[in-house]
Amino acid sequence: MTPQEAAKTPDGVVAAGDTVAAGGPDEPGATATPGDPVEPGATAAIRASDQDRDAAAQRLQQAFAERRLDDDEFDERMRAALTARTGADLEVLTRDLPAPAPGGQLAPAAAGPGPGRWAVAYKNSVRRGGRWRVPERFTSVVYKGSGWLDLRAAELTAPVTTVVAVAYKSRIDILVPPGVRVEMDGFGVSKGWSAEEEMEARLPRDAPTVHIRGIGYKGTIETRTKPAER
Repeated sequence: MTPQEAAKTPDGVVAAGDTVAAGGPDEPGATATPGDPVEPGATAAIRASDQDRDAAAQRLQQAFAERRLDDDEFDERMRAALTARTGADLEVLTRDLPAPAPGGQLAPAAAGPGPGRWAVAYKNSVRRGGRWRVPERFTSVVYKGSGWLDLRAAELTAPVTTVVAVAYKSRIDILVPPGVRVEMDGFGVSKGWSAEEEMEARLPRDAPTVHIRGIGYKGTIETRTKPAER
């Protein structure tokens, strides 16, 4: 007879003053106390650090640069990585991607001369995307054409990057990854609407910053985190 059975009267009612365990450690109502044995395979959820989140974001950027992720997948996973609470949350976002390179750092842009500081188009287009090096100050001038500056997988060489954009009867689109603070001034400059505006406003002080200084004469300069839906 178990202690629980001994504590009951013949009709099954628990006798006054007796205590009956609510169940095993895995049953509802059970209380675990420090020192209780942990079942094999059970692991505690370890809180993710800023370094862990940064490492996951770098792996996502690399995968995006290699076209393993499309625009929507990259945007969704980056936002999830920046707000992840545990290592398990981050693992879910990268488990279908190749293992990180030795050292865990994002592969640098192709070696060569320093990053170009100018891009000019006359009745033509300017396009930058993929893994490219962005100087501390980059200027793009488009005359009766179009511009596409994609910074989502780019290597920002400074904590604060200034992009000067001049659009004369043109449109220049500037794409930045989630987690980057965007500051704008000038005229003809706008920011595409985002459902995560509140989260973007709560970025840490040391978050990378892209300062866009624009002049749009009969043109448009717009920044967003992913291409506009057509």
